[in-house]
Amino acid sequence: MSPPYRSPVPLPPLVRPELTRDHRTGRVLEAAMPALAPPVTSGSLGDIPFVNARQDPHAVALGRKDHEGVWQDVTCARFAEEVLDVARGLIAHGLEPGDRLAIISRTRYEWTLLDFAAWAAGLVTVPVYPTSSPRQIAWILRDCGARACVVEGVTEARAVSSVRGELPGLEHLWQLNAISGSERGAVGQISSAGRTLPDALVTERRALLAPYHAATLIYTSGTTGMPRGCVVTHGNFFAEVDNAIELLYPLFRSLSKEPAGTLLFLPLAHVLGRMTAVACLRARVRLGHAPSIQTDELLADLAGFGPTFLVAIPHVLEKVFNTARATAESMGRAASFDRAARVARRFGAAQEAAWHAAVPRRLDAARLPRPGLRLRAVRAVYDPLVFRRIRAALGGKVRHVICGGSPLGRRLAAFYEGAGISVYEGYGMTETTAAVTVTPPQRPRLGTVGWPLPGTAVRIAGDGEVLVRGDTLFAGYWDRGNGRVLPGAGQDGWLATGDLGELDEEGYLTLTGRKKELIITSGGKNVAPAPLEDWLRAHPLISQCLVVGDNRPYLTALITLDPDGLAHWRLATGRRHDPLEQVVRSPELLRHIERAVNEANSQVSTAESIRGFTVLTRDFTQQAGHLTPSLKLRRSAILRDFAGEVEAMYRSEEHLAGT
Repeated sequence: MSPPYRSPVPLPPLVRPELTRDHRTGRVLEAAMPALAPPVTSGSLGDIPFVNARQDPHAVALGRKDHEGVWQDVTCARFAEEVLDVARGLIAHGLEPGDRLAIISRTRYEWTLLDFAAWAAGLVTVPVYPTSSPRQIAWILRDCGARACVVEGVTEARAVSSVRGELPGLEHLWQLNAISGSERGAVGQISSAGRTLPDALVTERRALLAPYHAATLIYTSGTTGMPRGCVVTHGNFFAEVDNAIELLYPLFRSLSKEPAGTLLFLPLAHVLGRMTAVACLRARVRLGHAPSIQTDELLADLAGFGPTFLVAIPHVLEKVFNTARATAESMGRAASFDRAARVARRFGAAQEAAWHAAVPRRLDAARLPRPGLRLRAVRAVYDPLVFRRIRAALGGKVRHVICGGSPLGRRLAAFYEGAGISVYEGYGMTETTAAVTVTPPQRPRLGTVGWPLPGTAVRIAGDGEVLVRGDTLFAGYWDRGNGRVLPGAGQDGWLATGDLGELDEEGYLTLTGRKKELIITSGGKNVAPAPLEDWLRAHPLISQCLVVGDNRPYLTALITLDPDGLAHWRLATGRRHDPLEQVVRSPELLRHIERAVNEANSQVSTAESIRGFTVLTRDFTQQAGHLTPSLKLRRSAILRDFAGEVEAMYRSEEHLAGT
């Protein structure tokens, strides 16, 4: 039976943030965490594979699934050889230091291989979401001035080809998946061109790079307008991953007989996915790639790879919980599952309290704080019945999850802690090279996004906006038209994030909303919609929620349904064959949604509560322009396309009736 907590190990000293308070009120205005890793003063990310191969050639660097679906180990030496081959090929194709190589693909082994090979050749990589439209692709490739582009398959190749006339600077277009009639894909084609070149050429290219050079241009999706290119340097990545590796030691060090490893399924076009890949190579932690997040395929990859930790967005953890609950209900064990969930949440909260009650700066193995004996005994009863199944859904070996992108919420974080999986919530953005805050091990504050990452500082401005500073801050925004990089941070070095938040008495950050997304009702009440939306999205029947109320007398919400949750509800209520338009108006379903809305309303004041809602027959999607590639709501687009439904809610006299 897998234990509900980690095996006791000696813990490093607990480093606390330095706090700055308002001298009048005593409120915490700033939290700064000293760096745990020394700054990197020379070299680049392109050196990592070669350093690994020299220092530990036989260590496993990555896992790669072969044509028969079996995971095979890739050693440090082997990966360095492949990086060298591709780097020589890129040079042979005439790409010069500083040239941009765009990559349009799902998460796969070749993505990371191309990333490190491009860096070894002195290039700058430009990730593009494979779900991007031809218009978005044309904008990014034209704006960054890409000379070469690698795509995954025919669909992406056609998208680029359809706008090739707008890209006079694009000289090379390669496809990863072998074209019909050809035995080689992009990696083979690129590598073969450089076979006659000496290895010294790659060594010379690597020697030209320093930490201050650009490593990648990551285009932020934004909720309005066209994306902007963020210039992230090699030094930014080093500051991020080196401090994260030191802080999150339970993830990146083998603290048990099981070697550390993770299966990456986040898109590598997102900064969090890239940071994870770089950190794993840097720490020599086994890294695998999963191109599909379809439930059945991802579960199979998790079971086959066997990760010990994961990096995920809250939606994945919500999905695992809701699926487990639905399965229990279909077996007639919903009540038992709910009891187990309550026990897990109590256990998680008790574990949090025990850790915070520990006063010493260093804890030895024998004094690792734990919940009380009775609660541990009750939890042990449910472990084989419920919690082991939750862990099995994530591959069976996962004990830690880094979670970011949006708030997870205290309830779910406490549940997973009680189920034997510690969740480290974090907060960051492309401009901060991923995480700027993260939950520290053995010191969680459930419901917050943790302390500043070592080497960074967080400040709360007078209007509540979160400001950040540190070596992870990007170089600035790409401005190809003027041939320069526009600064992103202010002259004082602080970056305004656009997010609203609060620092508590110990320096933990809690996010309360987006500055630009504040709703101001006609009565003058300022409301941050994010907490209500996040709460409702955690419901198994709900996929997305948009709270409305700007210049209105009260708040309402547009709600979409989760396909899996809806399918389970249809089966349970005998409505499998009813038209969707009829289902979303059924009193039974609306009562379920109403209870969820009322539960969310219980967390806020009456003036901040949702007074009416509409259940839509279609979900918000990227294809429709309602979501960004990182799944954030495009509010203006949604309000434009569903203006009629919004007006109908405010014409209705019956609140919480749904329409």
